[in-house]
Amino acid sequence: MTEAIFFEPVFKETIWGGNRLHSVYGYAIPSDHTGECWAISAHPNGDCKIANGPYQGKTLSWLWQHHRELFGDLKGDVFPLLIKYIDAHDDLSVQVHPDDDYAGKYERSLGKNECWYVLDCEKHTRMVMGHSASSKAEAEKLIETEDYAHFLHFIDIKPGDFYSIPAGTIHAICGGSLIYEVQQSSDITYRVYDYDRTDVNGNRRALHVKQSLDVLKIPGDVPSIMKKEYPFSGGTEIIYLETPDFHVSRIVMDGQADFTNEEPMILLSVIAGDGYLDSTKLQKGMNLMIPSTMKAFRLSGQMQLMKTIVGRKLK
Repeated sequence: MTEAIFFEPVFKETIWGGNRLHSVYGYAIPSDHTGECWAISAHPNGDCKIANGPYQGKTLSWLWQHHRELFGDLKGDVFPLLIKYIDAHDDLSVQVHPDDDYAGKYERSLGKNECWYVLDCEKHTRMVMGHSASSKAEAEKLIETEDYAHFLHFIDIKPGDFYSIPAGTIHAICGGSLIYEVQQSSDITYRVYDYDRTDVNGNRRALHVKQSLDVLKIPGDVPSIMKKEYPFSGGTEIIYLETPDFHVSRIVMDGQADFTNEEPMILLSVIAGDGYLDSTKLQKGMNLMIPSTMKAFRLSGQMQLMKTIVGRKLK
């Protein structure tokens, strides 16, 4: 197969979601409380269908199981990555995710290392990122007394910011944010605090304080991002993050450029503008995979794309 594979997104309604996945990206969302677009996913809780080509209508998990050659014969029982757009109309819960060891032992799942690119946000929007506790005992006391003003670190954000959130990092997306997320293929979230909110039935969502303390990293520092820019004829690639799980960058096209592919797969999302992949029209909100069998391709136009490839742990 020598053509790109496009995906139909899966949407998730949430108590904190909004309507910007429609107003900004044109997605046909189910309601004005849509919090997530699972753009490239083979997870059983949101398995994207293929939108084009000979496998149209099949799921990404099916493709992974039956045509591993399209993924460079990567090993593993499950497709390793999950790409999301997150529309936070209101604050998300304060939460933390497990690593592979803990998730494998207790959840029979991959862990959840993730990262965020800020697509847009309102003025004065903040995020929760990290904590101040010097021990698990101190963290437990601050959680029990709900002294989050002293426990949590808040940071101001702006469009174009990028953050790495390794497993064990306490964090929360706050209202007014539109986020692009790359993560391991996991749906495991341990909630620490949820603002005492209730759902449509008047029930509070479950908290997972014990599990959160089990996986919480001490100290609660957050990795800094040292981005690298590589100009080329027709655009620039900005590399944000290279971890054992994934490498994430942003391609800014302002012309035309030819690319070669030596990766098991390249995941691309058009986050702004429009253009072409070879002769195929690309528009904002499209999400696709360059399979390993597609050894060369051309991008052209005025657009920005998020690019994700697998890290060394998965090769």
